[in-house]
Amino acid sequence: MSIKNFNLLGLLVLIRKFFLDHLKKLTADTLGWLAAIVLHCATIPSLLALITGLSDRTPTVDIIMFIYMGLILLFAKAILLRDQLNIVTIGSGFIAQAAIMAFILFK
Repeated sequence: MSIKNFNLLGLLVLIRKFFLDHLKKLTADTLGWLAAIVLHCATIPSLLALITGLSDRTPTVDIIMFIYMGLILLFAKAILLRDQLNIVTIGSGFIAQAAIMAFILFK
């Protein structure tokens, strides 16, 4: 391979064009995915404290309801947009939350 055939400037222009064209969408999708993960993680510390016996206080129902309604709305959006990553992420989060709550209920 000859050095003359390698066009570094052309490669840099292509990389810059890719980021300018796709960075906004990639960032928005990543932030949406992280929002779903953060919402799922909001109740984990208090539920794990209940399981291990470090606390006997459950999280308030209104906070849990708002978190779950937000997750349900994000899940519905993912289904409508056929966004497989968010469907799998939010669905597995629901399964994990249900398992943790079952451990607490049947303790």
